[in-house]
Amino acid sequence: MYYSSIGMLAIILHLIINIDHVFSRPNVRRVKVAAAYRYFLLSVLLYYFSDACWGVLLDLGIIPLVYADTVIYFLAMGLTVLLWVSYIALTLELDKKWDSILKGVGWVIFGSEALALIINFFVPIMFWFTPEGEYKASSARYVILYVQVVLFTCIAFDTLIKAKRLNGPGKSHHNAIGISGAIMAVFIVLQAQFPLMPFYAVGCLLATSIIHTFVVIEARIEGSRQLGMVMTVAYKDPLTSVRNVNSYTEFKESIEVNIRNGKIREFAVVVFDLNDLKYVNDNLGHEAGDKYIKDGCTLICKTFTHSPVFRIGGDEFAAFLTNDDYNHRDELIYEFNSQVEDNLTNGGAVVSAGISVYDAEKDSGYDEVFARADVLMYDRKKELKAKKYSSEGASRA
Repeated sequence: MYYSSIGMLAIILHLIINIDHVFSRPNVRRVKVAAAYRYFLLSVLLYYFSDACWGVLLDLGIIPLVYADTVIYFLAMGLTVLLWVSYIALTLELDKKWDSILKGVGWVIFGSEALALIINFFVPIMFWFTPEGEYKASSARYVILYVQVVLFTCIAFDTLIKAKRLNGPGKSHHNAIGISGAIMAVFIVLQAQFPLMPFYAVGCLLATSIIHTFVVIEARIEGSRQLGMVMTVAYKDPLTSVRNVNSYTEFKESIEVNIRNGKIREFAVVVFDLNDLKYVNDNLGHEAGDKYIKDGCTLICKTFTHSPVFRIGGDEFAAFLTNDDYNHRDELIYEFNSQVEDNLTNGGAVVSAGISVYDAEKDSGYDEVFARADVLMYDRKKELKAKKYSSEGASRA
């Protein structure tokens, strides 16, 4: 029972550490790597299960079941080796030659174990049991185990040497796999020397824990970082650095949901449009036009500092006001319009703005609020153009 207790403990720890990989199909960016890792973990779980059952069945003296479990034990062992080399070939992105060699050796080990186990039914070259039910190891078992030792040693040596020339996650990944390979080599030697001790299971537990900590978790962190960068690019306007139309579409949908659920009852929408952008582009060039857009966006962001601002078109922006900006909306829109009118004379960006407040009693959703703000923005646009022409006429007079 002592022998089985190690296997049972290994199963529990294995599931605690790797439960999200064992029971869920991979849906991450690097699907092939994640799938290979999951299959490897499942094979290790099968090995632990057969190892745990072996001690119980042996103590009970049910030799036919012990024999069958021993066959599963060796097949699971060979399968873990095959799937381990397949996983590291993918995660380390090995060249095709080294990848083919590793997988070839993995298949040779697995195939040799399967063949030896078939022969063992007729000639006990792997293991046998005495009439008293005592387990005895045979020569083929030692050969297969020491071939594994050579494989794990070579992998450990190669990856640890390569790690010295690398930096960042690649270095830690190579080191982790190298150390796990060295651990497996040591514990397989111990297993070969002490057949009735669960050294192979202990080695697997240590090796998989190291891989999980220094390869899988780091890969997940790196994947999250890259996903964050992709999301930033997808939702950020490259010219002004405010949120773009993709972000606005999703944001608007979330507001509609919150309105229906009654989670939001106070907000205002401000719609902005830059006056004379076409004139600036046509007469001063697109670089000047880009600067004009950025200047207008800066004015919006400096005024509505607590509100998300979106660029929803070439010269159109929108701001969503809640909390402080909502409570001070009249002062903010007055301050904004005053600055815009100053810009009419000093050459700054001229931005038309219209604001509308959500009325829970009358409005069915966001679009109605936006539509009112849009109408008011166009009224303001006409007003600013009239003031501009009036001031230009007075100057000429």
